[in-house]
Amino acid sequence: MNGYFFALITVICYLISGLLIGLRLFNKEEAKKPARAPGIALGFLGLLFHAVVLYQQLISESGLSLGFFNSGSLVAWLVLFLVLISSLSKPVENLGIVILPLAALSVLLSLRYHSIHLLTPDTPPGLKVHVLTSLLAYSLLSMASVQAILLAIQDYHLRHRHPGGFIRALPPLQTMESLLFEMIGAGFLMLTLALGTGVFFLEDMFAQRLVHKTVLSLIAWLVFGLLLWGRFKFGWRGKRALIWTLSGFVVLMLAYFGSKFVIELVLHSG
Repeated sequence: MNGYFFALITVICYLISGLLIGLRLFNKEEAKKPARAPGIALGFLGLLFHAVVLYQQLISESGLSLGFFNSGSLVAWLVLFLVLISSLSKPVENLGIVILPLAALSVLLSLRYHSIHLLTPDTPPGLKVHVLTSLLAYSLLSMASVQAILLAIQDYHLRHRHPGGFIRALPPLQTMESLLFEMIGAGFLMLTLALGTGVFFLEDMFAQRLVHKTVLSLIAWLVFGLLLWGRFKFGWRGKRALIWTLSGFVVLMLAYFGSKFVIELVLHSG
């Protein structure tokens, strides 16, 4: 069946799911809030159709197509999958108000713009592990950045004694903070594995076309490592945790998508 049909269903599911989660989050009247389950269920349904779209875009006889926009769509799928799976046992579905619309946008962009960057069938398994752990690291730390923003908003409202419907719908501040550092810890572990596999399986991580990605990834690794150390040693939290989390995420985003954008779209088109 035409990929545009599956993409359309995906976008509709994501947007309605995000709307239901948003209504539940921002509605001040408990009686008018949508139930929690439908928003999550629609998110999972969107993931299923999104997986079909990804299969059609990524898999070919020549290998695995991981161009700029395809990678963005894949990362969005991974982030949302992790959020929805986590929401079955933890109160993290509220991250969907940001992630669901972005995931819908990533699907549309991957259909509109095509770029080719193949992992051929004879690509060494170690290199495939490197790519997978890199994507997981980016996905987990993307979740952490959204969680950090929600945590900062919650902290601001509580400090200024504005406990509105939005704040009441969120888990307690301590729970939100614990979830943030769980995400950062898991993402840091994946980033460590990604860098480690890169050292072993890439011919030269500091080759001209990889040096910016390698250096920025190492800086991001140091930022998140120092944040976790500061949390363990000094109990860092609040605004400091937000700044360190978003700083690390921006550097990591530049490392992965910034380098892909320059290499695949700017230099290639030039």
